[in-house]
Formats: sequence, C-alpha cells, structure tokens
Amino acid sequence: MRARQTGEIFEFDLNEIADATKFPFRVQCEQYHLSRMLAEKIEKEAGAEVLFNHRMLNYVETKEGIEVFLETPYDICKIHAKYLIGADGANSIVRKLMGVEFDGFTYPEKFLCLTTKEPLEDHLPNLALVNYVSDPEEWTVLLRVPSLWRVLVPASGNDSDDYLKSDEKKEKVFAGLIDKPDVETEHRTIYSVHQRVAKSFRSGRAMIVGDAAHLNNPLGGFGMNSGIHDAFNLCPKLVEIIKGSGDKEALLTQFNDERQRQTHEFVQKQTLQNMAFMTEGESGVHNLRKNAMRKLLSDNTARREYLLRQSMIESVREAAREIVKAA
Repeated sequence: MRARQTGEIFEFDLNEIADATKFPFRVQCEQYHLSRMLAEKIEKEAGAEVLFNHRMLNYVETKEGIEVFLETPYDICKIHAKYLIGADGANSIVRKLMGVEFDGFTYPEKFLCLTTKEPLEDHLPNLALVNYVSDPEEWTVLLRVPSLWRVLVPASGNDSDDYLKSDEKKEKVFAGLIDKPDVETEHRTIYSVHQRVAKSFRSGRAMIVGDAAHLNNPLGGFGMNSGIHDAFNLCPKLVEIIKGSGDKEALLTQFNDERQRQTHEFVQKQTLQNMAFMTEGESGVHNLRKNAMRKLLSDNTARREYLLRQSMIESVREAAREIVKAA
C-alpha cells in the first residue's frame, strides 16, 4: 500500500504466514484462465459434461429433483437434476428465477482498467507485484500479471465510455502515473462496481454462488476467491446429501447461513475498508488510517492477524470453529 502524495509505503509479506498455508503468495490469475482450466478438467471426468451455447430459460422443482430448461441455437432441451447451482454471474438467471433480491448499493463512479507492457517498475521505485496507491485526486491499483501490468483507476459516472477508452484519457492516466503519456495499452475495460449480497443463497434445491450471490469492489481480490469459498463450502455438503449420509434441509440451510454470514461480516466489510483507505486521500480520516497502518506494521501479532484476514484464511478458520461449536 502506497500513499501517492507522500511516497510512504506500507509493505506486507505473505511469507509471514507460511505456517498457515502451503501457498504463502498471491497469484494474479484472470478468471478466464481458471474457467478454461476447470472446463478442461471437467471434460476428463467420466460423469461430467460441458455444454456451451446453452442458455438457461427456467427450472421447475419437483419432489424428486429439478427440471432445467435450456435453449440451444437449434431447440429447447430439458435436463433432469437432483440439485441446481447457479454460478452464472452478477445478472444470474438462477437468482432471478429463485425470486431472490440483492441488498446493497452501486458505487457512483466506474472503474477503468488499462493493461500495458510498459515496465512500470522502471518508473516507480520499490514497486511490488501488487500495489494499492491512495491519492485524493486519483487512486490507483497496479497489479502485475505474467506479461502485463494492470492499471485500475476510478472514473466519473458522468464520463462517457467512449471518452474513458480514448487516447486522451489513457494519456492523462499515464502522464499522472509515470509522467509518460505515450504508453501503449493492450486492453481498455470499463465496469461498474457494486457492494451487494443476495437475501438468500438457496431456495429449495437451487443454490447460488460467486457473483450470482454477492458482488464487491475488486480491491483486495476477494471477488473470485470468495466465490471459490462458496463452492468449497457447498460441494462437500451436497456429497453428503447425495450419498445419503446427511440431512438435506439441515446441510443446505447451514451452507446458506455460513456463506451469508461470512460474506457480510468478512468480505463486504474488508472490501469496504480497502476502498476507504484508497479514496479518502490526505483527509484527517485517511491520516488516522495511515497511523493505524504504521502501528500495524510494527506489531508482529496484529500484522499476522491482518495477513490471515486479507488472505481469507481466517474466514475459513472461523467457519470451521462455528461448525465445531454447533456440533
């Protein structure tokens, strides 16, 4: 974390929690990489099939399971299933068919993401692979992926998408960042940012996970990761139910309660805090946060607890403690 105006750096090293995980590092992996890997893995499973060019239309729950109706380029087909998991994104058809609403809000500003092969590390001293740069005028996130730097900046909701994707805007961003406007970009992407949680993560035999169930700002990398946590919570419970060793209603209610609680108490809270650190510039509140960050870095115990929260390990441990307590 960097304060843009003063140049102060607050640096955290995940090697400090190497005793808590086999993987004490952060991997910058765009979602399309994960999607491709999952599709390839599923294709190799004897009892699984990946169907592209199928759009969900509706589902009907019966006593025995669920009937799902899908539209293809040629016809409408019906699939019989025991359970349905909607991992179909922010505009989830499954969530809408469940009749579940989102609570929360949308940020007034948009986010603009620019990717470039420009070696930003040659322009900015002590640049890490993951950088959150606070500033009263224009905060920035700088993330290194294998072949590119991703530069994330806020954009006014009043600015047109054409302007935000223009060379004029790109040159303004890089002139302010590295004093070099003539930087080549590979991609220019705009998206709205939300803090929303579904009022329920299940209805009968239908469940929702990931962006279908909750949306948060991307600061901290909690979006896709919290969706993966949803799946790791739900799937073992479904295995128990399908094998006949667990009570369906109790386990699916447990999934809903655990993931809703973790999303509200951890993911939403942490991402809001991350956003506040970035956007309040050099205000009095921001200076208080910087003082707290300095104190955090000097306190070994508090720093470790912070890293366990940011890596989402603590949220998993908390869920495990709740299960033991319930038992």
